[in-house]
Amino acid sequence: MRLPVPEYGRRSLADVSSSVLATLGVPGHDDVLGLPRLPRACLLLVDGLGWELLRAHAADAPYMSSLAARELTAGFPATTATSLGSFGTGRPPGVHGMLGYQVAIPGEGRLLNCLRWADGVDPRVWQPSATVFEQAAAAGVATTHVSAGAFVGSGLTRAVYRGAHYVPADALGPLVAAAEHAVRQGERSFVTVYHSELDATGHVFGSRSPAWRHHLAFVDLLVRRLAEAMPPDAVLYVTADHGMTDPGTRLDVDAEPELRSGVALLGGDPRARHVYAENGAAADVLAIWRGRLEDRAWVMPRGEAIEAGLFGPVADTMVERIGDVVAVPHADLAIVATEAEPLESSLVGMHGSLVPAELLVPLLTYLAE
Repeated sequence: MRLPVPEYGRRSLADVSSSVLATLGVPGHDDVLGLPRLPRACLLLVDGLGWELLRAHAADAPYMSSLAARELTAGFPATTATSLGSFGTGRPPGVHGMLGYQVAIPGEGRLLNCLRWADGVDPRVWQPSATVFEQAAAAGVATTHVSAGAFVGSGLTRAVYRGAHYVPADALGPLVAAAEHAVRQGERSFVTVYHSELDATGHVFGSRSPAWRHHLAFVDLLVRRLAEAMPPDAVLYVTADHGMTDPGTRLDVDAEPELRSGVALLGGDPRARHVYAENGAAADVLAIWRGRLEDRAWVMPRGEAIEAGLFGPVADTMVERIGDVVAVPHADLAIVATEAEPLESSLVGMHGSLVPAELLVPLLTYLAE
């Protein structure tokens, strides 16, 4: 199966925020997506709203399905921490360094969970690029991020949303009200809104479940209410960080000693694994994993993954965060670790891979008439 590559610099999630900043007159950004030029922009990022899922459930999301739409690619891995890094910096993963759900901290022999964070890891050092929010604020744009109060001050927030005025909102009504107020501030404004619960519903119940479809209907109402709240000189965008699949087959690394042989750390997601080898064992680990996964996954050494462009250009300081072996299922398969990762292994809906159901995300646009 041909290895797909995210379309960085042409139509990726990283290009959304950079293009929006260009339309707002922020220096150093190009509008590669050809977006409308208005002084106010509000962008809703719906966690887990894949392009293919939205198209398959158009009847449950009639308002979103009526909006102007185009297809984008997330980055790799197609997972929240990586995608928020791309969105928050306007740069591909190889530059911002948020290279997966769990990645090795070079030289420390441990993993960083990029959603929960870890002691002793400075978000400003781990993700050193200036954020789009810092750049927008420096250019005189009123910059606001609206999301759940639980994420205020988290490591991930400080890594990718620093520079934005954070407004906590824990229900849909306050979320819309906060966005409506923020988008009207100053002569130019850039407002981002984050909704996480569609993804959470998919993880627990599956993306093919009635629960997921019902939640999608609530997201559709959220989008309509946000659109109705926009002033006439504003544009509303809706996008996502990744899609989702419900893999029916599980390969448990903890039940197969051969797959643990020579492995120092197992990172990434069940649909996009970073495999960190013990010293001198990388070639053996690659051979074992390739042999075991055969035609069910793309399995490649670090250098091949970088050369293929999966992460975009990779800064020298970010190379060791990538697994010695990168394993990405493209079949109906999740690579789980039931002892080391009991929660992650129990999820129904998963994401991270390069297949269209996970990699492709929508960009919807609403302009007031």
